[in-house]
Amino acid sequence: MEKLKIMKKFTILFVILVIALSGCQGPESKTTEEKAEMSIEESITVLEEKLFNSSSLRLDRRKAIELIGLYEHFVRIYPQDEKAPEYLFKAADISMNMRRPHATIALFDRIINEYPDYNKSSSALFLKAFVYEDQLQDYENAKYNYELFLSKFPDSEFADDAEVSLKNLGKSPEELIKEFEDKASE
Repeated sequence: MEKLKIMKKFTILFVILVIALSGCQGPESKTTEEKAEMSIEESITVLEEKLFNSSSLRLDRRKAIELIGLYEHFVRIYPQDEKAPEYLFKAADISMNMRRPHATIALFDRIINEYPDYNKSSSALFLKAFVYEDQLQDYENAKYNYELFLSKFPDSEFADDAEVSLKNLGKSPEELIKEFEDKASE
């Protein structure tokens, strides 16, 4: 009798476990590609939360590089997905803040060339010029890209910033302060 009770309990637990596990599998109608996409996107979400919700004021470079890699991996697999240019922009933003200018410029170039209709492609071009100016001190390329930006996007919210940057390109902080003081004394 005791063995029968144990067997019934075991059977009931087994049935509950099978039901619980089958409920966790999700719909079987998803294709392998959809499952892979979900997996990449879930990984991106988890890593974004770890990177951006950290109480530390320091950027975890390893996690940041891993996240950039996930963004690029998603774009390689799903170049036509509406999230692709946004993921490239996020990757470029992280890269720029990590002061990786060559990688950043390459990411902005991908946005500009592969997703010209993306709503932030003008920002990508402006920021590309800024990286040339600020991080590489390559004033020739900065000038070219600021001018290109102004010719393509004259009504952009960054147009005034591009004009100011062109006007002050290559000037040291001391030179800028002196110019400001000279104008103030006039």
